[in-house]
Amino acid sequence: MNTARLIAAACLLAATTAMAADAYPTRPVRIIVPFPPGGATDIVARLVAQKLTEVWGQTMVVDNRAGAGGNIGGDIAAKSNPDGYTLFMTSGSIVTANQHMFKKLNWNPEKDLVAITNVASGPQIIALHPSFPAKTVKELIAVAKAKPGSITFGSAGVGTQTHLAAENFLYTAGINATHIPYKGEGPAMVDLVAGQIIFVTPNLSAAIAFVQQGRLRALGVTSGKRSPQLPNVPTIAETLPGFENLGWFGLMAPTGTPAAVIDKVYRDTAKALEGADLRKRFDDIGMAPVGNPPADFAKAIREESVRWARIIRERKLEIN
Repeated sequence: MNTARLIAAACLLAATTAMAADAYPTRPVRIIVPFPPGGATDIVARLVAQKLTEVWGQTMVVDNRAGAGGNIGGDIAAKSNPDGYTLFMTSGSIVTANQHMFKKLNWNPEKDLVAITNVASGPQIIALHPSFPAKTVKELIAVAKAKPGSITFGSAGVGTQTHLAAENFLYTAGINATHIPYKGEGPAMVDLVAGQIIFVTPNLSAAIAFVQQGRLRALGVTSGKRSPQLPNVPTIAETLPGFENLGWFGLMAPTGTPAAVIDKVYRDTAKALEGADLRKRFDDIGMAPVGNPPADFAKAIREESVRWARIIRERKLEIN
C-alpha cells in the first residue's frame, strides 16, 4: 500500500511539474548578461530576449552585471533562485576557462549552472586603429618583434573570450603585447576607436559596423574560412597555418532549475532560432545560430574546458 501511495505521489508530482512548465513563464524573466551593453554577449541576449518575449507574452528583462571578466554576473546567476525566472547568457570563456584562470572564485561554473542551449557562434577579428601602420597580420607580428612591449591590446576583461583569443594569437605568433582589460567589450571598442590602444580581438558582431564604416581596420578573422560579411579580410590562418578561434554565447540557468523548465526554454529558443528573421539578423553580424539540446551543449562545455585548462596552464595565465 505504501509503495502504491509513493508511486501515486510521484506521478502527481511529475504531472504537476509538467503543468507548471507548460504554464511557464507567468511573469517577467531576467536574463543576466555579465558585460555592459554594446558587446557581442549583450547583442545576442537582446536578440533572443525580443523573440522569447513575443513567444511567451512575458517581458524578458536583460540585466547587465559587468565586471571581473564575467565573474560578477556569473556569481549572481549561480546564486539566483532556481525557478526558471533567472537565466544567464554566457560567453564561452566564462564557463570553460574562468575556473582554470581564477584560483579564487566565489562560484563554480561546473557545479552551479546547468546548460540550456548554445544560442550562437562566431569568429573574432584582429581590429586595429587605422592610424597604426600595420596593414596585415604579418606586419603586426613584425612590429611586435621589432619593438617588444610597444603593442597594447584591449579586451572585455581578464579571462574573457576576447582576451583568450588575443592570447591564442600571440602564443601562435610567438610575440608578446601588453594587455589592458576593460569591464566589457563595448568599453574596449570605444577606446580602440579613439586610438587609446592598438588592437582588440573583438567578436565580429561587436566590430563589424566600425570596420564597415572605416573607423577600424580588420587584419584577419579567427575562423578557418573567410567571413562572408568581410570577404576581403583574410583569415589569420593564411599567415599562421592552423590557427582558429571561435566564440560562442549560450543560455544557462542556476543548478536546481526544474528539468521541464530547462527543456521548455531550450525548445522555444531553438524554434525561435529557426526563424528566417532571426537567422538573418545573426548573419548580418557574422554569427551563426546554433540551438543545440542541453545534453549536447553540456558536453561541448566540458570538452572546451579541458582545452582551455591546458592553454591557460601553458601560457601561465592563472590569477591568484
